[in-house]
Amino acid sequence: MTSAKTSSDKTLVVVTGPTGVGKTSLSIDLAGHLQTEILSADARQFYRELSIGTAAPTPEELARVKHHFVGHLSVNDYYNVSMYEEQALALLEKLFSTHDYVVLAGGSGLYIDAVCRGFDVLPPVDAEIREQVDQVYREGGLDALRLWLRSVDPEFYLQVDLANPNRMKRAIEVFLTTGKKFSELRTRKANLRPFRVKTIVADRPRQELFGRINQRVDQMVADGLIEEALHFFRMKHLNALNTVGYKELFDWLAGTCTLSQAIEKIKTNTRRYAKRQITWFKRYPDTQWVHPDDVKGIISLLVEKK
Repeated sequence: MTSAKTSSDKTLVVVTGPTGVGKTSLSIDLAGHLQTEILSADARQFYRELSIGTAAPTPEELARVKHHFVGHLSVNDYYNVSMYEEQALALLEKLFSTHDYVVLAGGSGLYIDAVCRGFDVLPPVDAEIREQVDQVYREGGLDALRLWLRSVDPEFYLQVDLANPNRMKRAIEVFLTTGKKFSELRTRKANLRPFRVKTIVADRPRQELFGRINQRVDQMVADGLIEEALHFFRMKHLNALNTVGYKELFDWLAGTCTLSQAIEKIKTNTRRYAKRQITWFKRYPDTQWVHPDDVKGIISLLVEKK
């Protein structure tokens, strides 16, 4: 994925790929070599209270390179992709005044798209409409949202992460507010950005990736994921906690499955999420799919082909 043509000599290096592939380590190595800073495009890592289940960068990793949009929100805060776009672009303008490169790293495709190509300004949603959609979700869960979204916007239904209630609810809210499909209102033409974009998709053989995901879940459990879920069980209704890694443990805490079943579900759902991410990234044109361990080769791609 590239931005619209620009004569700028400033470059945004997008480091993305499926969960568990090794984006954090790669982005830190690249930012260190380029002597620059990192903007996170991982929506799960925005929340300061959640670190284990979101695989947030460790204090040691954060100390190596300055990161932005990591732990800048509370789980109680309202936040959306439009707010992120505005804040990220403002920060990029500041960083590009002193850096030729900035790294945007993460696996949340919608947030990457917002920074690199933008969205139409979507209308504010009436509180009553938001409550209406929330009530359907509370009573019917993800299945109810999926059925509703498929009926009002089948195009977006085929694109959206069907495990993410926030994105589905937003599309339904926009439809109820405007009478128009969210898929139609989103920008289809890239907005001109005052910087060029180079996109690196970290990629591993499927079995290698799945093995890393399984190992990471086991490590999260060893690091205290269960205790983290216990702490937030009473807040499980919050949008920030409706995500893989927590919702499965909340099911266990609610008595609907065993702990071992919950952990296996985390692994299965994380692998499914990785597959959906890969499908999303395949639609990006002009990208370099690389093994994340080939840091030297990736650096040469970025610098020699600027």
